[in-house]
Amino acid sequence: MLDRLRNNLPLKLLSLAIAVLGWTYLRLTPNPVIAARFVQQVTVPIATTGLRVDEIARFSEREAVVAVDVPRAGAPLRPEMLRAVLNLEGREPGVYNVPVDVIAPKLEIKSLSPASVTLSIERIEARTVPVTVHYVGDARRGVVVGRVGVSPLAVTLRASTSDLRRVANVRVDVPLPTAPVTFDSMLRPIATDDRGVEIGNVAVAPNLLRVTATFVAAGRQH
Repeated sequence: MLDRLRNNLPLKLLSLAIAVLGWTYLRLTPNPVIAARFVQQVTVPIATTGLRVDEIARFSEREAVVAVDVPRAGAPLRPEMLRAVLNLEGREPGVYNVPVDVIAPKLEIKSLSPASVTLSIERIEARTVPVTVHYVGDARRGVVVGRVGVSPLAVTLRASTSDLRRVANVRVDVPLPTAPVTFDSMLRPIATDDRGVEIGNVAVAPNLLRVTATFVAAGRQH
């Protein structure tokens, strides 16, 4: 019997064919574990951590695109389930290229864009400056300013070093009336550059000033 099996070529060929077919099936048939997963892309905001209270970070890339391997049968991945963070702990003012850290518990990250962000860190500084009065409207209305008062006379600016350097003036805009009148109102002080354009990243305190003015007919001011 044993000799018959050893010399049975057709049986050997059949066994080889079965083995090849089995290997081919396992090689080409999709792995059910792999097929049960897919890659989902999620866009999340980029946040910073570790900045001192007197520092600010400036960078242009505000969102990261994260590709995550997730189960097909599970619920879709929501952006709030991930975080993209720039760790700025212990960094002094300057320019850095910082890697983006993705916090995604129990999820496999397949790709990330951008992988790093170039940013600058600046100090937040304060400066006290006087307030000027700027009159808005047609000056040919036959009225002139009899007197004007601003309270307080100065404000405190708080901004990054580069933004504070751009401040050329802090003003309040007082509308010119069409007839003599007494003006008394709370107005917002505006920090502007040397072209008179407001600088939006500058905090001004207090944010409202009391402005009083007396407008009289032209030629009757005292």
